Amino acid sequence: MRFNVRDMAPGQRNDVLMRYALTAVAFLTVLIIILIIGFIGFNGVDVLSYTSITEFLFSTEWNPDEGAYGALAIVLGTVLVTLGAMVFAFPVGLAAAVYISEFSSPKLCNRLKPVCEVFAGIPSVVYGFFGLLVLLPILIDLFPNHLLYGSSWLASSILLGIMALPTIISVSEDAIHSVPQSFREASLGMGATKWQTTYKVVVPAAISGISAAVTLGIGRAIGETMAVMMVSGNSALIPNPLWNVFSLISTITGTLALEMPEVAVGSAHYSALFMLALVLMVMVLAVNLLARIVINRTRRKFTGFDPKSTLIHRIFGDSRPIVMMSDSWHRNKGTMMRAGFLALVFIAGWMFSSLFVGDMMALVFALVLALFAVIIPHMLNGLDPNGRQGVAVCALMINMVVVIGILVAIIGYILVNGVPYLSMEFLTQFPEDGGASGGIFPAIVGTLELIVGTAVIASPFGILTGIYLVEYSKDSKLNRIIREAIDILNGTPSVVFGLFGLTFLVIALGMGQSLLAGCLALAFMIVPVIIRTTEEALMTVPRELREASRAMGATKWQTTYKVVLPAAMGGTITGSILAIGRAAGETAPIMFTAAVAYQPELAGSLLEPVMALPYHLYYLAAEVPGATGAQYGTATVLLIIVLGMFIAASIVRNHYNKKIKW
Repeated sequence: MRFNVRDMAPGQRNDVLMRYALTAVAFLTVLIIILIIGFIGFNGVDVLSYTSITEFLFSTEWNPDEGAYGALAIVLGTVLVTLGAMVFAFPVGLAAAVYISEFSSPKLCNRLKPVCEVFAGIPSVVYGFFGLLVLLPILIDLFPNHLLYGSSWLASSILLGIMALPTIISVSEDAIHSVPQSFREASLGMGATKWQTTYKVVVPAAISGISAAVTLGIGRAIGETMAVMMVSGNSALIPNPLWNVFSLISTITGTLALEMPEVAVGSAHYSALFMLALVLMVMVLAVNLLARIVINRTRRKFTGFDPKSTLIHRIFGDSRPIVMMSDSWHRNKGTMMRAGFLALVFIAGWMFSSLFVGDMMALVFALVLALFAVIIPHMLNGLDPNGRQGVAVCALMINMVVVIGILVAIIGYILVNGVPYLSMEFLTQFPEDGGASGGIFPAIVGTLELIVGTAVIASPFGILTGIYLVEYSKDSKLNRIIREAIDILNGTPSVVFGLFGLTFLVIALGMGQSLLAGCLALAFMIVPVIIRTTEEALMTVPRELREASRAMGATKWQTTYKVVLPAAMGGTITGSILAIGRAAGETAPIMFTAAVAYQPELAGSLLEPVMALPYHLYYLAAEVPGATGAQYGTATVLLIIVLGMFIAASIVRNHYNKKIKW
């Protein structure tokens, strides 16, 4: 007997049709990621006609004018900058997350976490602008004999570390907060102090989420474009020695953004840049894969370790070596970790001090540093448990003050210097003298047009896909593919979306550099964020509401859009606003698809280019000397727009949270 949709009742027919429609919408994410990889790879493979893949990956000379396409220095620069950023961001971010979750009052916690998340709302080009005007001069004053202009690996890592802080703080705090309260109560009941409970029980239990936070931070650092391009020096050099943090450096994203606007379409240089983008995507995918491996191994601590699940057992059929190594590790874990930490302190101390003094003095300094690393724990062990807790909480509070201080310094510096330049003429006039004088009216209008266009495209797409994943999807191969595509799309760097927009939207579809192409590129970038936030909001709706609606005769689709979606509206709208706010501050995607440095009139259609505040700020900072007032004013207006959207999202979230009765 064949199943015919026409034989169904109208309500059932609508349910089936909506399931098909939502499946088709969700499958678009798979299509997008296939198109991105396909177009990036197709345009990048041509460079192999001029050089071998081995020479491309392992040669150190990047000189396209001479036909040299060696990407090793650029790839290594990306890795070094990211590593430096994590050395700063991980301990600072984790300490802030521990303080917010475990040692701050509930009222203070509700204030600190949103304040830290404001970091994520600052556009990357504003970070780069702050780095140019504040961070680089500070580094020159601190290291006058090592830095001439301030641009360096050190500056890039510090700036990227600050940018990664909100991700690490937010995700780590969520992981720590989600540890069952019974763990804490059991530890405290056995006589442990709150600090002992935190670092011996709570943090180890949350290590899976903390690992995910670090991985997300690494992904943010690897994919960052504008900030690192503005402070790194953009020189394809391998530091000499390798740990010379004062060396000029270049990253993949910075190279793409700097060189792509100048190359001829279809040239070897053009293809080499796309091959770099493909390498970047592989690096991001590798980081995400590593995160999954770390998380799965961490879970074994709580679900049990099965030696038969290891690769060695599957190959050799013998679990005894695995069991012996595991037992040995657990017996000697404390000693081995302390030895590893001391070795790391010694090596890091020697490497850094060798940049300032001779080898012998560097060895002495490293030995003294390692000695302090041994003595200080013994001194702390001499204190009673309450004394150690007091020292730890004091250190966490100081760390928290530093984090908030960095945020206040960045936002305060921009606003204090930018607000005096704001006037009606500046906001309503067109730029003159290449942007050095006049106003920024077309850049404001263009930014608002990009925001509205991106919202119109991305919000329905993301919300409908989120509804499908929560309400209609099952554990099928197709749905697993869709979820994988969403994860890959979420980890794709913004500059790759710009390159995809250039090849697919601007060139292949013939849109040209236009408002429509920019909106589509930004929409593809933020869709996975909207999907995830919609999922989370829908999953918070109690199952009982769905069951009550179905019991009253409502169909599944009627229950979804009349009961479930309104109940989750707060989280859905908040997620959409935050995602669109992120798009409003992006520069890399629109510099290839939509934005121009100057336009004498407003765009008359969707197929014309626009001015935009993020790209205009970069243009003023990089290309227009003496435009200090316009730079500060543009940065201030952009900051106000983006942070205004984040504040609006917070207001919406609080408004709907008050209505929640479950």
